[in-house]
Amino acid sequence: MKITILCSSEDHPINGDLEAWVARWQGQHDIEIIRRVSQAAGGDLLFLISCSELVTKADRDRYQAALVIHASNLPQGRGWSPHIWQLLEGRTEFTVTLLEAEDAVDSGDIWHQLTCKIPEHALWDEINQNLFDAELALMDYAVQNWGALQPRPQDSSIDPSYYPKRSPADSELDPAASLQELFNSLRLADPNRFPAFFKLHGHSYKLTVEKISDD
Repeated sequence: MKITILCSSEDHPINGDLEAWVARWQGQHDIEIIRRVSQAAGGDLLFLISCSELVTKADRDRYQAALVIHASNLPQGRGWSPHIWQLLEGRTEFTVTLLEAEDAVDSGDIWHQLTCKIPEHALWDEINQNLFDAELALMDYAVQNWGALQPRPQDSSIDPSYYPKRSPADSELDPAASLQELFNSLRLADPNRFPAFFKLHGHSYKLTVEKISDD
């Protein structure tokens, strides 16, 4: 098979895992990682992993299948950063869905789903790794079951819900709140890309949290 992985940012933390995935499958398939839609030359399978560009039907039609991975139990939780929003809601697990890419956001037929369980003590990097492991497992599933899958449409009896795009302001903390109240928001903030911060005495302060013991 000729497989293309489109991951827009070279700085995205999943890149190391994607490179390891490519190395594991490289002897059996022709696989490349690209950064722009314009580099998508066509083939059998296109994975859109953290892709920030618009991928048109014409782009997708150069492949037999174009797949995206979304961390919610669709059709609920369409939109941006669904795993973050769900964990902020207090959930300790979420569904990760492999689905066909379509023009309407997160509306395609479902190929497979996995459950990702997140301990309440897990920090942002541990959460990322749990999610990335699920994404790679879904990519494995697509390759291993190529030609034998029967995608299913999303349940039309369920009204879709949508999460908004997160901004740096979503990482702002209330300095009057207790540490216990703030912990869930603090642990979810990526200190490199979207650091947690608070404002006090006319200044802004960045906060990071690091796990130092498994006790």
